[in-house]
Amino acid sequence: MERRALLTGLAAIGTVSLLGCSRERDERPAPAPSDPSTTPAPTASSTPGARTPRIAGTVVTGLNVPWGIAFLSGGDALVSQRDAGSIVRVSADGRTTTLGSVAGANGVPGGEGGLLGIALAPGDDSTLFAYVTTAADDRVVRITIDGSSLGEVEPILTGIPIGSRHHGGRLLFGDDGTLFVSTGDSGNGELAQDRDSLAGKVLRIDQDGRAAKGNPFGNRTWSYGHRNIEGLAFDQEGRLWAAEFGEKSADELNLIVKGGNYGWPRVEGKGGGRGLIDPVVTWGTDECSPSGVAVTKSTAYVGALQGECLFEVPLDGERAGTPVAHFAGDHGRIRSVAVAPDGALWVTTSNTDGRGDPRKGDDRILRVTV
Repeated sequence: MERRALLTGLAAIGTVSLLGCSRERDERPAPAPSDPSTTPAPTASSTPGARTPRIAGTVVTGLNVPWGIAFLSGGDALVSQRDAGSIVRVSADGRTTTLGSVAGANGVPGGEGGLLGIALAPGDDSTLFAYVTTAADDRVVRITIDGSSLGEVEPILTGIPIGSRHHGGRLLFGDDGTLFVSTGDSGNGELAQDRDSLAGKVLRIDQDGRAAKGNPFGNRTWSYGHRNIEGLAFDQEGRLWAAEFGEKSADELNLIVKGGNYGWPRVEGKGGGRGLIDPVVTWGTDECSPSGVAVTKSTAYVGALQGECLFEVPLDGERAGTPVAHFAGDHGRIRSVAVAPDGALWVTTSNTDGRGDPRKGDDRILRVTV
C-alpha cells in the first residue's frame, strides 16, 4: 500500500498543522481538554477581507449525537440522533419535538454506526430518507412523516457491507431528484476498488433505491476508491465535494466526479497518476477527522472531530485555498454542518458519542454566521 507525503504551503493543497496529538484512527477520540500537554491552544486568522465565522448562539442543547440535518420548507429542521436511533424536529428558536425512533437502527456508544444521514425528498416534507446501521447491514430507508410522527419505514437499498467502523452515511439529493449516498469500506479496503460492491463508494440511486440513469458503470456506483466519507455537499455550480477520513497519512477533501477512482486502499492522500484522482485538500491525520461539510459563498465549511474545530476552505472553481480553523477546542468535537434557510450554518457537536468529553448541555447545535 502506497503512502504519500503531504504537500505544504500550496494554495491548492491546503495542509494545515493544527493539533499535533496522537490518536486512534477513524473517528479518533479527542484528547481531554484538561490536559495542556496534549491540547495546544492554536490560533488562526481568516483570509484578509473575509468575514470571520462567528457563533451567533446555541439553537438547542441536550441532543444525542446529532448526525444528520434536513430543513423543512417552513424553516424547522429534522435532526437524526445516532445512538438513540430517533428523529427530532428542531425549530429555529430551539423548541424540540421527538417524531419517533427508526426501528432496527443499531447504534452503539463509542461505535460509528446507528441512525446517520437524512435527506428530505425534494419539494416533499412528508418523505424522509435515512441511512441506517442495522445488526445485519447498512441500508437506506424511506420514511413517511405522518403529521408530527414517523410513519411507515420502507427499506429501499439494503446489503451495504457492515463492519465495526467505516459506515459512511451521508445522504444528499441532486437537482435531478437522484440521491447520492456515501458508504464506508466497512474496514475492508479492497471492497472500495470493487465497482460492483456497495462499500467504499459514492452511490447514486433513484428514490426507489435503483441505480440512477446515467451512472458510469451501469450499477449504483458513481465514484469509488473511498475509505470513509461522512460529508457530501454541492457548491453553487453543482460540483460535488466530499470529506473523507484517512488512515495514517491524510484526511481529505475531494471533488467528486462521475466514474472517478479516488485510490483507496492503493493510495492515501496525494498519489498522482495511474488514473487516480488526488484530493483537493489534505490534512495530517492528527489534525482533522473531517465529518460534515457544507458549501456557501464559495467556501467549504468542514466539521473536524479530532481537530475540534470548524475548517473554512475557500473555493475557486475546482481549486481550494488554505484551510483556516475556527473555534479550535472551544466546543469539543464538531460533526455536522448544514446551511440553514437564513444563510447561517447549523453546526453540531459530537461529545456524547463515546469518544469525546461531554460538557454541560451536550450535544448541541450552534448557529454560526458567515
